[in-house]
Amino acid sequence: MHKASFKEIMTISAERMRGLSGSIDVRTLWDWEFFRRTKAGKLVQRDEDHTPNVCTNEGIDSLLNVGFHGATQIGTWYVAVFENDYTPLVTNTYAVPGYTECEAYDEATRPAYNEAASSSKVMTNSANKAVFTFNNTKTIYGGSLLSNSTKGDEAANGAVLFCSSKLSSSQSVIATDVLRITISITGADV
Repeated sequence: MHKASFKEIMTISAERMRGLSGSIDVRTLWDWEFFRRTKAGKLVQRDEDHTPNVCTNEGIDSLLNVGFHGATQIGTWYVAVFENDYTPLVTNTYAVPGYTECEAYDEATRPAYNEAASSSKVMTNSANKAVFTFNNTKTIYGGSLLSNSTKGDEAANGAVLFCSSKLSSSQSVIATDVLRITISITGADV
């Protein structure tokens, strides 16, 4: 009869544990719609970024602290767009987002993320998209979901940068162009 070695026992134990372990995967999916009013409101670019985007360490910590540690819930989230060619990182924070926020739009504040309740592990603002009406010529490279409404602010005490997304290709905008952004937040047990 073969007596199992310590190494064989540990390998079998690791294989059994692998089947018992689980993790939660949180992702964001962004749908960008750029409209040019000078062309009768024609859709000029659509970017459906259905690849995983960056959920920041700060954002995931906030999610965990609110959900499991009794931290104060953030009542409203806001959408921002950025105007430099920057690839978001998980280490970005509200205070140091890494990008240059675009403020060249008519809305007085960052548009609110007006999400519906989660269903089937997805939360989205598809029924009430974030809208930007540009008032200058800019190039838009991406966006983020933040806990503060003030355009260009990076100093709000306790504010959170939940996630960021980079467009697959940048989009030039001019005054009166409109951008509509849908953000879906998904969670899955993997």
